[in-house]
Amino acid sequence: MKTSFFKKLLIGAALLYVPVQSMAWGTNGHRICGQIAESYLNPKARAAVKAILGHETVAMASTWADFIKSDPAYSYMSPWHYVDLNKAYTYPELVVFLKQDTSVDAYTKINYLIGQLKSKNLPKKDKVLDLRMLIHIIEDVHQPMHVAHADDKGGNDFKVTWFNNPTNLHSVWDSQLIDFQQLSYTEYAAAVNDATPAEVKEWQKAPVSEWLFESNQIAEKLYTDIKPGDNLNYKYNFTHIAILNHQLLKAGVRLAGVLNAIFG
Repeated sequence: MKTSFFKKLLIGAALLYVPVQSMAWGTNGHRICGQIAESYLNPKARAAVKAILGHETVAMASTWADFIKSDPAYSYMSPWHYVDLNKAYTYPELVVFLKQDTSVDAYTKINYLIGQLKSKNLPKKDKVLDLRMLIHIIEDVHQPMHVAHADDKGGNDFKVTWFNNPTNLHSVWDSQLIDFQQLSYTEYAAAVNDATPAEVKEWQKAPVSEWLFESNQIAEKLYTDIKPGDNLNYKYNFTHIAILNHQLLKAGVRLAGVLNAIFG
């Protein structure tokens, strides 16, 4: 009896461990982006999103795609969260690469999900799933390590310490930097949601290829800023938090732009 109980406990712990290790932005980061996005929705998009999600806000829906990673029924969605780029592309090179991209990845799935949600005949249950996934993936690709190197799993194998605690570069950008600010997701969203009307217009008109290019450019610099084994602490936070906050803000603004275009 005791052996069986402990086996179940270990299995349960393992299932909980998986999504935490592979989340983009982490729970707080995703909800910050979602909270920001809600502030830029036009009335038609706001009504359409509510009709699909009910009482579930964009902020709360944004984490669903990570929470279901422990369910084998959704394992096919794992590659939807990132785009692997193993070099620093120029923008024209990246555009060519994406035009030829037939992989199951964040780029192809963003386009697929937008097309699905524009369909007038999509069943309600599919609308719920597709909207949750679109919200999440648009936020994901603004986390630089989700448009990074395949050979280290987007920085997951780039081992560092955060205030002497073992972690990796991907996790630092998912969670550690955000959690270090000690703000709730609503407080954080309010603190960084300072885009000007001109910035909102510029960011929302940018194609997805430009989002990916920006994230990849940041990722390439992050790889050179430090080396494996480094201990990251106050200085790393000081020199990188503005970049991270800018990406959170862009993600929210652009997510709202996409939803406005689909439903508005």
